[in-house]
Amino acid sequence: MVSCNVKIMPMDFSNKTVWITGASSGIGRALSIELSRQNAKLILSSRDVNSLELVKKECKNPQNVTVIPLDLEDYTQFSKKVTEAIAAFGTIDILVNNGGISQRSLIKDTDILVDKRIMEVNYLGTVALTKAILPHFIQNKRGHFVVTTSIVGKIGTPLRSSYAASKHALHGFFDSLRAEHFHDNISVTLICPGFVNTNVSINALTGNGTPQQKMDIATHNGIQPERFAKLMAKSIIDKKEEVYIGGFKEKLGVYVKRFFPKILSIMIRKLSVT
Repeated sequence: MVSCNVKIMPMDFSNKTVWITGASSGIGRALSIELSRQNAKLILSSRDVNSLELVKKECKNPQNVTVIPLDLEDYTQFSKKVTEAIAAFGTIDILVNNGGISQRSLIKDTDILVDKRIMEVNYLGTVALTKAILPHFIQNKRGHFVVTTSIVGKIGTPLRSSYAASKHALHGFFDSLRAEHFHDNISVTLICPGFVNTNVSINALTGNGTPQQKMDIATHNGIQPERFAKLMAKSIIDKKEEVYIGGFKEKLGVYVKRFFPKILSIMIRKLSVT
């Protein structure tokens, strides 16, 4: 577990090529800028090319940053994207699977097509990109998958049923991948954010598939993305297997779930569902 109060020691991603999805905003943007300061070569991807170009300009060495548009829902095209990404700098050392969408709706009010879209973006899109680049890692006998999941990937909470399901699924898939490819020198780091002050709740899907278009109070009060990025970078360089980054209550919930599940159930029931 990484504490938000831990002192960040100097790190360096020199000679590392890092591909980051969801890099146009929030955690992805902050991580891109942080890793550029640590001398990484970067490949930035999302659907929003204009925002990616702005992030590139904010990076320390823009000449070491390549922008590759990518839509996680269009996962039949990922083999071409991987070829393009490898060609940018000759190899890829780390894939940060950060792209995704959240949810704010009750199960009874959520159209099944919304459930489907969340699973396709958060789970199938991430898995498809991972599978597309996996042969490159196997051939090189090294590689590192970093996955932005969520505390909700460990604890299901109201208004986030499909989002929680997609994040739980990522844990299952990547735990299996870690075991299968240990001898290929391939690492997996699961990053579980608590509340981070980004637009994730503004863009979260409601029951009919439209964005919520408002900031949650808890999200607004969350850790700043720049601080989060420093902690995330440390976890990557240390090759941690699973890390919880957030406030005390979010991290406490993970351990209460593990050791006192009935108590956590009572706590979760008391959360607001409006």
